[in-house]
Order: sequence, then structure tokens, then C-alpha cells
Amino acid sequence: MKRLSHRWNVSSRREFFTQAGSGLAGMALASMMAKADPGPHHAAKAKSVIFLFMEGGPSHIDLFDPKPKLKDLAGQKVPASYGKLITAMGTGNNTIMPSTREFKQHGQAGTWVSDWYPEIAKHVDDIAVLRSCWADGLNHVGSVCQMNTGDVLAGRPSLGAWTTYGLGTANKNLPSFVVMADDREPLGGAKNWSSGFLPAKLAGSQFRTGDVPILNLRPPVEVSDARQRSKIAFLKELNAGYGAAHTDDSELDARVQSYELAYEMQSAGYEAVDLTKETEATKKLYGMDDPDLLSFGRNCLLARRLVERGVRFVELYCGSGSGWDAHANIEGNHTKWCRVSDRPIAGLLTDLKSRGLLKDTLVVWGGEFGRTPFNEKGNGRDHNPWGFTMWFAGGGIQPGITVGSTDDIGLRTVERPAHVHDIHATILHLLGLDHLRTTYLHNGRAERPTITSGEVVKELLG
Repeated sequence: MKRLSHRWNVSSRREFFTQAGSGLAGMALASMMAKADPGPHHAAKAKSVIFLFMEGGPSHIDLFDPKPKLKDLAGQKVPASYGKLITAMGTGNNTIMPSTREFKQHGQAGTWVSDWYPEIAKHVDDIAVLRSCWADGLNHVGSVCQMNTGDVLAGRPSLGAWTTYGLGTANKNLPSFVVMADDREPLGGAKNWSSGFLPAKLAGSQFRTGDVPILNLRPPVEVSDARQRSKIAFLKELNAGYGAAHTDDSELDARVQSYELAYEMQSAGYEAVDLTKETEATKKLYGMDDPDLLSFGRNCLLARRLVERGVRFVELYCGSGSGWDAHANIEGNHTKWCRVSDRPIAGLLTDLKSRGLLKDTLVVWGGEFGRTPFNEKGNGRDHNPWGFTMWFAGGGIQPGITVGSTDDIGLRTVERPAHVHDIHATILHLLGLDHLRTTYLHNGRAERPTITSGEVVKELLG
């Protein structure tokens, strides 16, 4: 102890441990108090994210991960060598069910894509396919929540909220984080784009379907700009008086800022969502000439217009309310939703690339999980969180590659596993944020987007 005492300038064992403990406590406190200032931790490859969320669980083994072995095992029980299963609906008498789709290799990359996605298949040389994703939840509500927030339980901030927290906004008159669904509300609703314990102003703003995505954007004709401005100023004064006595209420601050943003959006917001300025050729590119594709096609076009104007994070739901959930009649279900999403997504990739936006925009495609290689109800597939596929394009992604793999029946990830936290860490990395350094003090703990795990999938990086 003499050597340590001399080095630490202490005179007793008790004093040594007191000072050492204080030092460690100080280090821990400094770590907890660390807060991500707006601005990247390293050079960003992407300025914006467009997350194409296929809600309900698209079947990887019918789209991007062909498994010839399934034909050899057709009609048989899943061999014990693949491990014990507890699925959302139970294994029951389910047997191996091969895919009926025709798979081909496409592009110079030779990426495998089924005939359900013929238009997206034309873009594989711009796409990186990740076949080894896995998650924790068995049901939709928890799994959709985890793909958005990192946790199957509600309450944590969404990835879009973390993005805005870490980087700040890139525009003054539009939200930084926008969410668009199709004809139904996503399961779990607003908790999927919540700010959680982060300041309430970071929550996603939901745009609606149809010709008026932003409700009540224009004031009545009899309300002049000066009158509108004075009303907001008066509200701000009232709120400031209340806020002075309730300094811990971030909801109030968010409400004040939402009024300010709403005022700014009365001109910029209307212009951003006004599709009359787009050519008929552009609308057709997104499939808007087809009534079945109109809703999602419009949202994809709006996503391009939003990232063009500095919106950092845009999330589009296709099949919101678990449309892709094919427990029965997977042929009918996936035929519908693949058709709804194929042309609009291909159009989005084409449009982004032709405008020079793809290099700065990270496009992410995926659902909350995949589907099982065995049947359910005879002609459907159960939920599969143990191995599924997502793909990425633009924004610093290495194009034309396939990363990771599932076993030979597509049940479990076997090569380069990528948990939801790894996927989130990778998205944040491409935006210039280190998920380990993006922290927020909550209940005495330095919280981060990936909770207590997660690593960047470096194989995806360009």
C-alpha cells in the first residue's frame, strides 16, 4: 500500500478507498451526464433515412433468400436438428412448405430475387441484402415496437427521435422526423415514433394519406398572417408563464415549438406536399397511375420531396396494421402487398438516383420479422424472428452485395447474425452518430439507442 499511497498522495487505506471511490463515482457521473450535442461524431455518409416498413412480416424465403432444401423436405416435420421451436401460433401439425416462387439472379451482382419483386430486382446493383437479421419478439405489437425503438416494450425513444436528438434539425420549416402509413394505423400506433424519455419535441410527426397529408395547414381566409402571428405570440406568452413554474415539463416546450413549426409550415409545408408540381411521368414512375398503388406510391414520392428539403428521417408503412401477416393464403397476401410496394419502391430508387440524392439518402427495407419455412393453416407461414432479411441502398452502403445467411431451410440465422440493435447501430453510424456515444441521462442512467448491446454491421459499409 505504500507504493499506492505515495502515488495517490494518501496516508491510509481508508483514505485511499475514499478517494478512489470518489474518482470512480465522478467518472460514472461524467459518463451519465454526457449528452450528445447536435452534430455528428464522425463523417456522415447519409444525410437522411427513408425506412420502408413492410408491417406484418414479409417472407424472406419467398422474396430474397431462396431455400431449395425445402423441396426435399416438403410435407415433413421440421427435423429435430434445427432445434426446438416456440412460435406465435404454436407448431401444431405444421410441416415444411417450399416456396412456389421462381427465383433468379439479377444484375451484375447476381442477387437472388423472386418473381414477386420484378421491379426492385432491376435495382440490385444498388442494394445490399442482409439475410441474417434476428429479433426478440414473437408478436406484432412488440416486434414492430422493437424494430422502431430497440425494445419489445413501449416507452423507449424511436430511432427517428434519436436521430434528431443526435444531429438536430436540418431545416427550419418542416419536421425533422415524419411518419406516413397507408390505409390503417400501424399496430401500437404513435408509440412507434414516440420520443420516449427524450424531449417530447423529438417525436415523429404523422402525415396523413390522401391529398391533404398535413391537416389544418392553412388558416381560414379571414385570418391574416399578422393575426395568426399575434395569436401564436400570445399562446407563447401564456405557456411561458406556466413553464416557468414547471421547468421539468418537456411536453409544454414541445407544444410551444409545435405552434412555431406549424406557423412556419403554413407556407413551406404546403409546398412540400403539393404534388401538382410533379410531372405526370414522375407520378407514373411511382405507380400513381394505378389505383392499387396510388396510396403507397404517393407516400414514396412525398418521402423523396421531404428528404430533398432536409427532413432527416422518413418512415413509410406499407401494409400498416400487419397487412403482410400471411398466416393463411400467403400466395394471395404477398401477391397483393408485393404488387403494392414493388413499383413505388423501384420508382423511389430510380428518382433518388437520377437526382443525385441516393448517395446521401439511406433507404432501408424490411418488416418486424420474417416467416417460417413450415406452414400454418395449410397455406400460410407463422412469424419468424430468428432469421429474416432486410436490404439497404444508398447513404454509404456497399452496393450489390449479400451479407449473412440463414440455415438451409431459412429458419435461423447462422452466418453474421445482425440483431435489431446492430441494424440500428449501423443506420446511426451512416448518419455520423456513434450509438455508444449518443446518450441521454434518464433516471440516473445514461441511456443509448441500442440499450446495452449492438455493433455496426461493417460488412454493409461502402
